[in-house]
Amino acid sequence: MIQHDSKYSWFRLSVTLAIATIGNVGMWLIIVVMPAIQSEFHIDRAEAALPYTLTMIGFAFGNFIIGGFVDRYGIVRVLIAAAVLNAIGLAGAASASSIAVISGFQFLIGLGNAATFGPLIADVSHWFLKRRGIAVALAASGNYFSGALWPWVLKDVIELQGWRSTYVVLAGLSLAIMMPLALWLKAKLNAESSAHADHISRERLAMTTMSSNRVTALLGIAGIACCVAMSMPQVHIVAYCVDLGFGAVVGAEMLSLMLLGGVVSRVISGVLADRLGGVKTLLIGSVLQCLGLIFYLPSNSMMSLYAVSLMFGLAQGGIVPSYALIVREYLPGHEAGSRVGFVLMTTILGMALGGWMSGWIYVKTGSYELAFINGIVWNLLNMAIAGFFLWWSKPSRPAPILPIG
Repeated sequence: MIQHDSKYSWFRLSVTLAIATIGNVGMWLIIVVMPAIQSEFHIDRAEAALPYTLTMIGFAFGNFIIGGFVDRYGIVRVLIAAAVLNAIGLAGAASASSIAVISGFQFLIGLGNAATFGPLIADVSHWFLKRRGIAVALAASGNYFSGALWPWVLKDVIELQGWRSTYVVLAGLSLAIMMPLALWLKAKLNAESSAHADHISRERLAMTTMSSNRVTALLGIAGIACCVAMSMPQVHIVAYCVDLGFGAVVGAEMLSLMLLGGVVSRVISGVLADRLGGVKTLLIGSVLQCLGLIFYLPSNSMMSLYAVSLMFGLAQGGIVPSYALIVREYLPGHEAGSRVGFVLMTTILGMALGGWMSGWIYVKTGSYELAFINGIVWNLLNMAIAGFFLWWSKPSRPAPILPIG
């Protein structure tokens, strides 16, 4: 049996990153093949985006549903099942003859991909105590690593072999890579270490004078609020650049800057969280994200937008992992999968809601200015919840992590 923050804990984290990188491929792949699907089926851009929408719906609800399965059956069985689900979804989509069928299989892919986000983050959180912040942040970065790697690797493959052949190959890789890697995660944490971590969580929860369900609900509302705000630049930056006359390529480069900044932000926020705790880290990230949104308002030159996009990425990347960390700091470990999954589900739904809301505001006003302001208002709500949680936690400093025994 193994203790917290051991050499195996760090090895387990590296395996987790590898699993997340392959396991999240489906949600990024559909973005790359969307033009090919549109051309093949002779449909408009809205119809071609339907498979992506279904992928994200499956990904959102999968984080919550599969998180509960992890609490009950453990991460290994869940990851093996997810690998099979990914393979079925990828192979099924490759042979589909209509956009509706492709969308249905993409929903399965979204469910399978979800196992390698929230549930994996929750699992990693069990294996660290003193360095839980950086561990959770690195585990959450697996999704960004996947998004940075696969579109770049597969772009030429899709052009040469076609999107259907690419899907079939990835179906095989999902089984061949994810399943063996999952078996490396069979080890169990020392029971005394688990009990010690749960004791610290109970003490912290008692400081808030709130119930577990109330804490979870507050974090869920905060997750929606922050990601409605976050989605404005992430979802619409390409269209915004086209409107300004800079072109889609420039917008795509700004989006890449955001993602790269997000990876850096997650690592820095993880280090910060180990010193300050999850709540303070969340509040700092939320304030910085709000400033980034404000700076977008006067920025209409190409160079200023590049700079603000990088700033925004460096601000927002650590926010979502902070929720998982707060769950593990204040709530019992045996519920980590379902509660982390629920809160991360709300962040994904917030991204979906915010992306649609910003588009609706643009249609009604003919400008993104009010959409940015809408994001700022939602961000203020997130800041208020984080500030309330920080004020309600007494004492405000995180409970000390004492040695076992």
